[in-house]
Amino acid sequence: MKNHKASPVFTFTAFVKIIRPGNLLMVAFAQLMTAFFLVGTSRSGIPVLQDYHLYLMIISTVILTASGYMINDYYDVKIDYVNRPKTVVIGKGMKRRMVMILHTIMNMAGILIGTLVHPRIGAITFVAAFLLWLYSNSLKRLPFIGNLTVASLTGLAIWIVGIYYQKSELLILTYAIFAFFINLIREILKDIEDRNGDRKHGCRTLPIVLGFRKTKNIIFLIAVLFVAAILFVTFKINEPLLFLYFGGLSIFFLIFMFKIYKADRKSHFTELSTFSKILMLTGIMSMGFL
Repeated sequence: MKNHKASPVFTFTAFVKIIRPGNLLMVAFAQLMTAFFLVGTSRSGIPVLQDYHLYLMIISTVILTASGYMINDYYDVKIDYVNRPKTVVIGKGMKRRMVMILHTIMNMAGILIGTLVHPRIGAITFVAAFLLWLYSNSLKRLPFIGNLTVASLTGLAIWIVGIYYQKSELLILTYAIFAFFINLIREILKDIEDRNGDRKHGCRTLPIVLGFRKTKNIIFLIAVLFVAAILFVTFKINEPLLFLYFGGLSIFFLIFMFKIYKADRKSHFTELSTFSKILMLTGIMSMGFL
C-alpha cells in the first residue's frame, strides 16, 4: 500500500501561488495609472495620489480578485489535475476547507473596504464578488457566458475609478473597453488551451461546443469589434497622441492575431496568453501619453 502524506492545512507558499501576485499587481497598476493620468484630482480637490479612498479602492479590488482566483481553483481542482498537474495547490499545499474559509473572509473584507470608500462602490464590489463565485461555480462551464463575465469584471476594475471620481469618463471607458476585449480574447484562448481537462469534466466551453477552428473565427470577430470600438471612442475623444499610440499598438495587435491564426498546439496558446498580458500592459502604459 502507498503511504499518502496528508496535505498541510495552510502554507504561505501555496497561498501566494493560488492568488497569482503578478496578475494582482497588474490590476493595482492599472487602477493607479487610471487615477494618476486620467483623473488627476480627487473629489475634494487634492491630488488623487494623496486621496486615501483611492488606495482603499485598489486594496478592495485586489482582495476580491485574489479571492476570485482562490474559489476558481477550488472548483477547478479536478480539471487542473488534467490540464496543469504541476501547478495544482489545493490538496497539496492547502486544504479545500481552508480555501473556502479564506475566500469567505477575503470577500467580506473586500466588500467592507469598498463600502468604506462609498456605498455605491460597496454595492459594485458585492456584485463583483457574487459574479466571481457564480463564474467559478457554474458560468465558466458554459459557452461564452463565463468568458464574457470575467472580461466584464476586468473592464470594471478600470471603470470603477471613473465611477467613483466621475472624471474623464469617456477616456476611462476607452481603457475599460480595451481591457474588456483583450481579456475576452485571452479567456477564450485559455479555453482552447484547457479543452482536454474541460471536456473530461463535462464543461461546455466554446472550443468543445463549436470546435477549434470555429472558436478561432469567433476570436477574429471579437478582434474586429475591438478595433471598431476603440476607433469609435478615439475619434470621439479626438486626441492626436491617442491616434498615434493606438496606431502603433494596432501593429502589435495584428502580430497577436497572426499568432492566433497560426497556433495549433497547447504551448502556442500558453505563449499567446502571456502575449495578451504584454498587450494589456502596453495599453495601460499609453495613459502616460495623455
